[in-house]
Amino acid sequence: MGTIDTILLDLGGVLIDVDYDRTASAFKQLGFTDFDGLFSKARQTDLFDRFETGELDAAGFRDELRRLFRPDLTDQQIDTCWNAMLGSIPQERIALVEQLKRRYQVLLLSNTNAIHVPAFTEIVRRENGITDFKGLFHGAYYSCEIGLRKPDVDAYLHVLGRHGARPEGTLFIDDSPQHVDGAWRIGLRAEHLDLAREDVVRMVLRLGLLS
Repeated sequence: MGTIDTILLDLGGVLIDVDYDRTASAFKQLGFTDFDGLFSKARQTDLFDRFETGELDAAGFRDELRRLFRPDLTDQQIDTCWNAMLGSIPQERIALVEQLKRRYQVLLLSNTNAIHVPAFTEIVRRENGITDFKGLFHGAYYSCEIGLRKPDVDAYLHVLGRHGARPEGTLFIDDSPQHVDGAWRIGLRAEHLDLAREDVVRMVLRLGLLS
């Protein structure tokens, strides 16, 4: 990979398994027979973008879902359904990050929210024995904490600037094509991880990052 000295990783799909259908199914079990249509309506109101940038806190997000879906939903019901999409981080991906850190500056940038953060932090603690998930990286950034989200170029620039990383010396890996496009716009060397074809471990080996 030439002069790469920094690797910037996505979280959902790249490190932690995510299944959006599980959240859809969980909400449908509460009676949302047209959940997909309601989800689209919520997306059109930029509800999720505001939640991911921290403009909307967890309480505000839950209230918006109650307004859109059903007013009698409890906080616990909403959180359980919303977190249903979160899977595990296979131990081999944890090992991969640790291997990469010996050779590169390894950073994390995730579009995430105030309900998911404690949920996946607990998953990693329980299943991987890691009590400080952010400490696994040289730097880890969540959109809901920095107020910026991919593919906004300012999100990448914020993270790179905090660590003195050069765009041309940084490899970005993400499973969302639009996020890869955003990284390309500021000169990052970006790779789209096609989860239907490979996982991040196989991609890293294919690219020769640890050879």
